[in-house]
Amino acid sequence: MWLVTFFLLYSLRKAHAEDVGTSLYFVNDSLQQVTFSSTVGVVIPCPAAGSPSAVLRWYLATGDDIYDVPHIRHVHANGTLQLYPFSPSAFNSFIHDNDYFCTAENSAGKIRSPNIRVKAVFREPYTVRVEDQRSMRGNVAVFKCLIPSSVQEYVSVVSWEKDTVSIIPENRFFITSYGGLYISDVQKEDALSTYRCITKHKYSGETRQSNGARLSVSDPAESVPTVLDGFQSREVGAGRPVELPCIASGYPNPAVRWIKDGRPLPADGRWTKRVTGLLISELRVEDGGTYVCEVTNTFGSAEVTGTLTVIDPLRVTLTPKKLKTGIGSTVILSCALSGSPEYVIRWYRNTDLVAVDDYISIRGISNETLLITAAQKSHSGAYQCFATRKAQTAQDFSIITLEDGTPRIVSSFSEKVVNPGEQFSLMCAAKGAPPPTVTWALDDEPIQRDNGHRTNQYTMSDGTTVSHMNVTSPQIKDGGVYRCTARNSVGSAEYQARINVRGPPSIRAMKNITAVAGRDTFINCRVIGYPYYSIKWYKDSLLLPDNHRQVVFENGTLKLMDVQKGMDEGEYVCSVLIQPQLSISQSVHVTVKVPPLIQPFEFPPASIGQLLYIPCVVSSGDMPIHITWRKDGHVILSGSGVTIESKEFMSSLQISSVSLKHNGNYTCIASNAAATVSRERQLIVRVPPRFVVQPNNQDGIYGKAGVLNCSVDGYPPPKVMWKHAKGSGNPQQYHPIPLTGRIQILPNSSLLIRHVLEEDIGYYLCQASNGVGTDISKSMFLTVKIPAMITSHPNTTIAIKGQTKELNCTARGERPIIIRWEKGDTVIDPDRNMRYAIATKDNGDEVISTLKLKPADRGDSVFFSCHAINSYGEDRGLIQLTVQEPPDPPELEIREVKARSMNLRWTQRFDGNSIITGFDIEYKNKSDSWDFKQSTRNISPTINQANIVDLHPASVYSIRMYSFNKIGRSEPSKELTISTEEAAPDGPPMDVTLQPMTSQSIQVTWKAPKKELQNGVIRGYQIGYRENSPGSNGQYSIVEMKATGDSEVYTLDNLKKFAQYGVVVQAFNRAGTGPSSSEINATTLEDVPSQPPENVRAISITSDVAVISWSEPPRSTLNGVLKGYRVIFWSLYVDGEWGEMQNITTTRERVELRGMEKFTNYSVQVLAYTQAGDGVRSSVLYIQTKEDVPGPPAGIKAVPSSASSVVVSWLPPAKPNGIIRKYTIFCSSPGSGQPAPSEYETSPDQLFYRIAHLTRGQQYMLWVAAVTSAGRGNISEKVTIEPAGKAPAKIISFGGTVTTPWMKDVRLPCNSVGEPAPAIKWTKDSEDTAIPVTADGHRLIQANGTLVLRAVKAEDSGYYTCTATNTWGFDTIIINLLVQVPPDQPRLTVSKTSASSITLAWIPGDNGGSSIRGFVLQYSVDNSEEWKDVFISSAERSFKLDSLKCGTWYKVKLAAKNSVGAGRISEIIEAKTHGREPSFSKEQHLFTHINATHARLNLQGWSSGGCPITAIVLEYRPKGNWGWQSLRTNSSGEVFLTELREATWYELRMKACNSAGCGNETAQFATLDYDGSTIPPIKSAQGEGDDVKKLFTIACPVILATLGVALLFIIRKKRKEKRLKRLRDAKSLAEMLISKNNRSFDTPVKGPPQGPRLHIDIPRVQLLIEDKEGIKQLGDDKATIPVTDTEFSQAVNPQSFCTGVSLHHPALIQNTGPLIDMSDIRPGTNPVSRKSVKSAHSTRNRYSSQWTLTKCQASTPARTLTSDWRTVGSQHGITVTESDSYSASLSQDTDKGRNSMVSTESASSTYEELARAYEHAKLEEQLQHAKFEITECFISDSSSDQMTTGTNENADSMTSMSTPSEPGICRFTASPPKPQDSDRGKNVAVPIPHRANKSDYCNLPLYVKSEAFFRKPDAHDPCPVVPPREASIRNLARAYHTQARHMTLEPGSKPLGLPPPASSTTTLPQRTLTMPGSTSAAAAPAAAAPAPAAAAAEPAAAAGAEPRMPTHTKMGGSRDSLLEMSTSGIGRSQKQGAGAYSKSYTLV
Repeated sequence: MWLVTFFLLYSLRKAHAEDVGTSLYFVNDSLQQVTFSSTVGVVIPCPAAGSPSAVLRWYLATGDDIYDVPHIRHVHANGTLQLYPFSPSAFNSFIHDNDYFCTAENSAGKIRSPNIRVKAVFREPYTVRVEDQRSMRGNVAVFKCLIPSSVQEYVSVVSWEKDTVSIIPENRFFITSYGGLYISDVQKEDALSTYRCITKHKYSGETRQSNGARLSVSDPAESVPTVLDGFQSREVGAGRPVELPCIASGYPNPAVRWIKDGRPLPADGRWTKRVTGLLISELRVEDGGTYVCEVTNTFGSAEVTGTLTVIDPLRVTLTPKKLKTGIGSTVILSCALSGSPEYVIRWYRNTDLVAVDDYISIRGISNETLLITAAQKSHSGAYQCFATRKAQTAQDFSIITLEDGTPRIVSSFSEKVVNPGEQFSLMCAAKGAPPPTVTWALDDEPIQRDNGHRTNQYTMSDGTTVSHMNVTSPQIKDGGVYRCTARNSVGSAEYQARINVRGPPSIRAMKNITAVAGRDTFINCRVIGYPYYSIKWYKDSLLLPDNHRQVVFENGTLKLMDVQKGMDEGEYVCSVLIQPQLSISQSVHVTVKVPPLIQPFEFPPASIGQLLYIPCVVSSGDMPIHITWRKDGHVILSGSGVTIESKEFMSSLQISSVSLKHNGNYTCIASNAAATVSRERQLIVRVPPRFVVQPNNQDGIYGKAGVLNCSVDGYPPPKVMWKHAKGSGNPQQYHPIPLTGRIQILPNSSLLIRHVLEEDIGYYLCQASNGVGTDISKSMFLTVKIPAMITSHPNTTIAIKGQTKELNCTARGERPIIIRWEKGDTVIDPDRNMRYAIATKDNGDEVISTLKLKPADRGDSVFFSCHAINSYGEDRGLIQLTVQEPPDPPELEIREVKARSMNLRWTQRFDGNSIITGFDIEYKNKSDSWDFKQSTRNISPTINQANIVDLHPASVYSIRMYSFNKIGRSEPSKELTISTEEAAPDGPPMDVTLQPMTSQSIQVTWKAPKKELQNGVIRGYQIGYRENSPGSNGQYSIVEMKATGDSEVYTLDNLKKFAQYGVVVQAFNRAGTGPSSSEINATTLEDVPSQPPENVRAISITSDVAVISWSEPPRSTLNGVLKGYRVIFWSLYVDGEWGEMQNITTTRERVELRGMEKFTNYSVQVLAYTQAGDGVRSSVLYIQTKEDVPGPPAGIKAVPSSASSVVVSWLPPAKPNGIIRKYTIFCSSPGSGQPAPSEYETSPDQLFYRIAHLTRGQQYMLWVAAVTSAGRGNISEKVTIEPAGKAPAKIISFGGTVTTPWMKDVRLPCNSVGEPAPAIKWTKDSEDTAIPVTADGHRLIQANGTLVLRAVKAEDSGYYTCTATNTWGFDTIIINLLVQVPPDQPRLTVSKTSASSITLAWIPGDNGGSSIRGFVLQYSVDNSEEWKDVFISSAERSFKLDSLKCGTWYKVKLAAKNSVGAGRISEIIEAKTHGREPSFSKEQHLFTHINATHARLNLQGWSSGGCPITAIVLEYRPKGNWGWQSLRTNSSGEVFLTELREATWYELRMKACNSAGCGNETAQFATLDYDGSTIPPIKSAQGEGDDVKKLFTIACPVILATLGVALLFIIRKKRKEKRLKRLRDAKSLAEMLISKNNRSFDTPVKGPPQGPRLHIDIPRVQLLIEDKEGIKQLGDDKATIPVTDTEFSQAVNPQSFCTGVSLHHPALIQNTGPLIDMSDIRPGTNPVSRKSVKSAHSTRNRYSSQWTLTKCQASTPARTLTSDWRTVGSQHGITVTESDSYSASLSQDTDKGRNSMVSTESASSTYEELARAYEHAKLEEQLQHAKFEITECFISDSSSDQMTTGTNENADSMTSMSTPSEPGICRFTASPPKPQDSDRGKNVAVPIPHRANKSDYCNLPLYVKSEAFFRKPDAHDPCPVVPPREASIRNLARAYHTQARHMTLEPGSKPLGLPPPASSTTTLPQRTLTMPGSTSAAAAPAAAAPAPAAAAAEPAAAAGAEPRMPTHTKMGGSRDSLLEMSTSGIGRSQKQGAGAYSKSYTLV
């Protein structure tokens, strides 16, 4: 009843708050959910009410009204809904779990409440639990009450108990709002108590107590915070408080910090931080957001993140609240919402959902506006706006009243007279709904608004519309009858009156009028002007009115009432008397139209099948008249037994056979020009009632719905009445059935009983009547069947284990009744379980069933249920049985074991359903029997731990325990065996010795302590060491190592050099560390000094003496006994070269350097050395010796320049010994008698002098001396000269050697004298010829004869000859130009490695003509491209990389630098530091302790592998689960796995990582059962693991396929690397060979042009392979007889197995243009490192180098060369073969080839395969006159930005110091010439038929075999069939042929569109290279046509340079098209037609 009282009080309060005038209101519209217990019931008042009293009704949400069900549901008269308590069998979801709403209705309308969810809750079996918890002392513990999810909604925690005493929240104990128990500042005594939670069911009031849980308290241990309780997301209503839990454990105690939306919490008194979390009171919407709780201590942090959503309650306001308006008006209802978004709006009118139609529309984004246009009366009522968001609903309503809103005039104007120009205003006020609109007219004409006529209109607050007509300057025409008309959507009203304007009267013209007979008509006389005397009307000269139907008003209006055609039609005259004797008149004609008149007709009574004829006759009306028929508003068409016949004024309806379908309303419609009239009558076809479905006897089930079928038809529809006669006998008297909500008659006349009751049994009569014939009726009998119902059973009961227990259950209902017993969810079958017996007996109308338990067992402490079942239903009764017994033994756990004590803890898992009263503990030595036990008795039940003391160390004990309750004592617990802890060792290690190993390491050896003093297993040792030198701190540094045996060795590293150390050793076991050994001292070995001498100074004393002084390095850096000092010095010359390094050794700190070169820069360094070697050099100190007198000039010349003058020239002194200030020239004539010579002086820059005024024919002696600031030097040689009349050409410049760095401009002087002026010519020696030097972009000959070479390169080196010639003679000088280049790559090797260092050694390569200045060492981790640089002195040949990662692979490369720059990088080498990934020792026990929920792991079994372990990751999961739990630790000690499941097998996998990698280990373990027992291994059962098997079945193929792809990728990568290595070796070999033959190519080549060639870009280096076996000449030139195989073999060394094939560069003249840019290449350099150099010339030189590829016997291995090549000669003679030659054979040692980049062995494999491919192409084509051309061969560089070949601008656009890492690609084509070109084939290569056996080709690589060779199988063919993989590669290679860009030109031929050879060389961007050589005449011009020019034409070749080769156009594409190739323009043979034929091959 408390609920009823609450709602009544609330109703009174709410009602007073409402407006007294409100007709409808809500008492409590927030009531939206009612949950109640089935055993209690509920009362729900109607939330709606009204004034005056409203009718209250309840409905289901579906709209069905509800009905009373006796003892189940009842609606009281005051509108209260009551649901009574009910049994489970009476549950009906339509009643007990449904949505209801209540309506209130009175004259104002009808409103409904929001849906109210009514739900009944049954009594369910459930238990609540609390789990044991762990905490550290001083931390926080959290207990949670675990409630089953099925009842969590209804059950809440009401209190907590500590040892049966309720906990009061205070001090350290807190109970959260959601029922958690927090214990702060946990103490040891908290572990002595048991904690329980008490819950209560909200609706049934039932309380439950949980099990007792314990708290395990440990001592604080440093740990990162662990979150114990947090939150994820909450939704809370605004205004309510909320608590966000956040609690964490850890030590030190973590600090808590709250963050909201990324910012700290704002300062607000509503926010309270508590131990339990964050409390927010009076929530606001802005409080919502993301909250982060950060818990932090010094060891780490953790956080809890959750989302708080504040739900602002929905509030709805509907405006207007009340609206009274007229019909036809527009109504707008606006629904304003506030609160949380995402709502849905629904509209109701009088509780019905509003449907959109022509009048009603719903608008707005959220449907918040309801619009009613042209509102009708039916639209009146109560409108409600419902807003719903999830389970929240809000509403508001509005009352709309619509009245007849026809306008009416409420205020108007009166007649008046005004003067012209006198302003007047007329007012007209009208009311109506909706507010009307007023219009104005004057004499029936609408008034047009203008400057003189203005109107305005407004609506007043009471709804009155007021309109004014203002006339500002009225004229006579403005007079007349003014009419105001008010109109709205409902109707109209009007008012009129005359306004007279003074002036001469007149009558406006009037329009004729048409009137309708029978209606009224008005005729206005439109008089204007005033005054006038009267207005009269005449008709037919008779003054009107002349009858009662005529009225004439004073204002001159004539009214004709009930107009008649014959009497009123005609001419009417309006006469106005304006003067006594003067009248004016105006006539108007009235025409009368007569509407049709239909004579009345009626339908006679009709029966089915009758004939029917109905006429519709028009008795009057103007013709023509149109007549139609309609039935029920629809036009009737003839057909279906209906016929319509129409005549002029009559129409008839004929029905041939009347049936029920003809029932309806029939309308005859007649229309003419005057009007349309109709007459409607109803046709009723009467049919007597009859049964369609007759009632039959049927059964009804109690509590269910039942339908008594009865269906009738007839017309009029019969009225059906149901009657009931109670009883099962013959019916005595039927009584009408009162129709209530429970019993209703359905539309089909059947009777619906919504809830069948027992009293509904009896006879029912269905009676029907409709007034036609007699009534009909039929009876039936309803039998009510009662479903099975439980009427009696106990709720709870107790049994003692082992005793018999009976449970009784009583049921009633229709027989037979079956009673089934269930235990939990399992049906009890006594036949299978003999412990149970079931007995059933009848007791009247009840059945009693008894379940007997014999005996009761622990497993019976569950819910038992008895189920009563019959054919009509089922019921259930729940019985909670508690079986009490002695408790289970405690689960004993060893918490701590010490040497002489142990700490026990136990957990009482099951108390026997009775409170524990005490515990006993027993323990003994394991070897003793329990008869000699010791015990501790009667331990308090509030204690769960104990300490056992006085134990013996390292002893084994057995322990067990008992527990007691009031039933008895438990069984003993599981016996535990423990060993007391070890004690620290009592003795030190023995025989400790020290042995210095290096300057920074000492080896320590010792033996283990005595066995009896070890006190356990020695786990390891601690070695303490300290420096005993003066100034050391005396503290020991400790290192630790694991024990390996009785004798141990350890090396102390990273010690100070040459320092004394003291060492002690201690042993330790698990217990601790023992005493240390006595300290022993040792000194580390000497090392080189680590710092240079200090204060190094250098002073120049004289021109050849300098003094160097220094001071001793710091003694701490000597690292040994100082033996002396070494001074290193070398000279630095002006040209950048270094002199020879010299050194002087001394023990003093000063040295005098004598014999130094004069006026020379020197670099000086000083180092100290010990017995270990030289120390660090000091920084370079620069000094310059003083000036001295210079030496003699290095050379002198004198030549006559005329008859009276000579020119003398000289060279500067070889040793100037200072700065030359001037030169003095001496001239003496011995025959002239002058004793003193003449002296002439010149500036130091001038090296020649003309001496004039000499005597012809007289001899003169000349010499020169240089002068410095020190004085005049030695004189030069004396030369004698005689002036002559003739001046032959003489060169006054000197020859000699010129050295310069590359890329510099060089001037080679050739000054000459003579008369006439000599002509200068320069040549350059090339082999045995001299090639003229012509001016081009690279070379310039100045007017004075000086040759300027711009940006010199290596190929510019050589002997240059300058010749001066005139008519009297010539002179010559020779200059040797030496170009310095960057140094060659060093050979790098690894000499030593350690765990943290790699020592490297190297041998420098060629210095490039300049001293090496230093080395750059680069290294990186193997899988990284982040290179680090180290700069090393030039004198070093080894280096140690320190501080490296342990166990890691490193890549290292080295480059040398000289004065020119950095050279090529060495081969990258790889080395690995010592160490490996961790591994786990199987000898170590992994698990040291396991109980039911915890496992302790010993991680000391992990071996570091020589590299410190950085992390250990543990992952574990129960077997069969997918998800892993992970734990990360850095400790290699003990780790605990907590919160494990009891009695569960677990999988464990471990991963330990260090810098070398990670090691893995897996294991399995099982937790103990709750009683401490072990569990058996998991056995595979049928059906288990099906998911895993399915996954395995699916995953296996995927994994295998993935592995296969990966394996294929690895194999291909390995092959690619192998090919790369061979190609790199080939690259090195090629470059080395080039460097060996650095000769000029400008000399024309003697001999034939080369035939088949191979060129290779390595990168941008071209090689040509050509046959030197035999040469054959075609054409007119003499032939050279080829050498046969026999002859070739005879030339071979008898001991050799191989013959040779030469491979060299061609010698080409300049104007051929380079096939590839060689301008920046020299031996031993990396061409791709010269990015800054730009080449501007188009003609370049090439090196000429040659080596020999071996051709081995048939018996040699498969990869030997078989070569049979032929070339043809030319007019130039034989091939030049004089060159360096190298033998190349297949390398068997790839490592050797890799490490020796200049080895010719390592390149042979690549070139052998090229040769094989070439041979096979010739064999396949079977051509006699074929031209074979290698089109291109690339070895690409991975670091190249682009690979341009032959372009000028980008010739050097490569990155520096790169290492080739991509595959090489070589291609060649074989093309036959056209037949017509055979006579021009003198330059065509002719292949001689190959004489090798076919088996020779078995050794060809797969990728160069093709089907042409295998096309015709031979029975004796020794070769296997081509494998499929080879075929695919071959086909791929051929596919590239179609995309080629290769073009070859015959000598002398000219491609279309290209300039002649002598004019220019056009360079195009290209990738595919062409070979200058013999070609077919049929070169394809089309191939060159589309190629755009990439550079301007170069200057023409110098005259006299005879071109031998054609200009070649280089064509190609991008780098991506490296694989594209073909030959173009090569004619086919005649058999193949005129098209080109070529075949391409690719060697990759």
